[in-house]
Amino acid sequence: MDTLTNIIPANVILEYSYLIAAIMFVYGLKLQSHPDNARRGNQWAAAGMILPMITTLLLHKNQAGSGISMVNGAVVIVTMLVGGIVGTIMARKVKMTAMPQMVSFFNATGGAASATVALIEFSKNPDQAVLVGLLGIIIGSIAFSGSMIAFGKLDGKVGDIFASFMTYVNLVFMATIVGITLFILLGGLSLEIRTILVYSLLIVSLIYGVSFVMPIGGADMPVVISLLNSFSGIAASMAGFIYHNEAMILGGILVGSAGTILTIQMCRAMNRSLLNVIIGSFGGGGMAHSSEAGIVKEISMSDAAVLLSYSAKVVIVPGYGLAVAKAQHLCHDLEKMLEEKGVEVKYAIHPVAGRMPGHMNVLLAEADVPYSKLLEMDDINPELPNTDVIVIIGANDVVNPASEDDPSSPIYGMPIIKAREAKNIIVMKRGMGKGYAAIENMLFFNDKTRMLFGDAKVTLQALVTEVKSL
Repeated sequence: MDTLTNIIPANVILEYSYLIAAIMFVYGLKLQSHPDNARRGNQWAAAGMILPMITTLLLHKNQAGSGISMVNGAVVIVTMLVGGIVGTIMARKVKMTAMPQMVSFFNATGGAASATVALIEFSKNPDQAVLVGLLGIIIGSIAFSGSMIAFGKLDGKVGDIFASFMTYVNLVFMATIVGITLFILLGGLSLEIRTILVYSLLIVSLIYGVSFVMPIGGADMPVVISLLNSFSGIAASMAGFIYHNEAMILGGILVGSAGTILTIQMCRAMNRSLLNVIIGSFGGGGMAHSSEAGIVKEISMSDAAVLLSYSAKVVIVPGYGLAVAKAQHLCHDLEKMLEEKGVEVKYAIHPVAGRMPGHMNVLLAEADVPYSKLLEMDDINPELPNTDVIVIIGANDVVNPASEDDPSSPIYGMPIIKAREAKNIIVMKRGMGKGYAAIENMLFFNDKTRMLFGDAKVTLQALVTEVKSL
């Protein structure tokens, strides 16, 4: 390294390492656009993160021209090792049903780190990068506290607060955050007053993170996780601006922009506005809608096996109930068994099925379901009129025809998988429970629908046995 720095200045090598790291981030993200390359994409992105860590440790110089001290360097290395070991253990041990919780936890750690960086830099240099520092504190704090509440809700440890006044509470918090920020930027205040206001901003932002997530129902978490993910990325880019670090800036922008785009797509899939998400008026609190129920018809296991085995085309709609039952492998077994009998089998994936963006895709990928069989809602809907049987496993509102038929329904206008257009419908559920919108699903009373009650894992195991015996 000393020989190289004699030829090329250390600061130049350092800057180029940041540029190379940024390119590796972009390339890694590109590879992750397809499951076949996703693992390599993660490896490229991880290598892109390690590179600037190493070059910074070896080549960074402070204003006095000295490098990182041995003590600080040892602290950084130990921290990296501990974080790497803990992250590896968590990633290897996490269950697919707990993946949303882990994503929320990682979002929280990213937000906390960015807010801490901004706070430390403000205490050291209160007159430098004030706006960027304040944004880092605000966004990082909201990402931290909001993600921790999301983690608690997904893990069943935190309840929901469904109250109309929460909208106004959140608006007050938002106005307070904006007001304090402008006061700091434009007030010409003493250092003591400004310090008090900065810590006040930190506290209000932390409270707002809690406040805006609390009213959101657990089944609506795909949008919230995506939004908080974008917050953690934006906060990281703010930290990059503070340190003039191109790798942090671009990495944060990539995460922030991807999360924002995904959030908007999720909102469209739920027929909600982004503003409603931010002020906490999103989902979960809809009033129960009463409608005239019809007759529920059940199907026996043997009849279901015969119907599926002698079909030409079957479509499976997975939902969170499939994840809870940990039945994805049995679902894949059923798919393979039907294909051996000449049945064409595909999966219909709704954008907000499960508890996080892409939850069903990840769940089925774990069971080695080929990615080509997973069709998004817009791609599968035109095929449903020619589908012999559609099998709905643990999904509810994403197939509810109330979104098209009932203007008074809380989910009216939400795009759905048009299951009722299939020739036959089999619904696997534990009982007649309602979805997160707390409304009756009239698909269950459709003349073409047959209910197959029971735990998804037990039911699928029995169904696989019946199909195998035919």
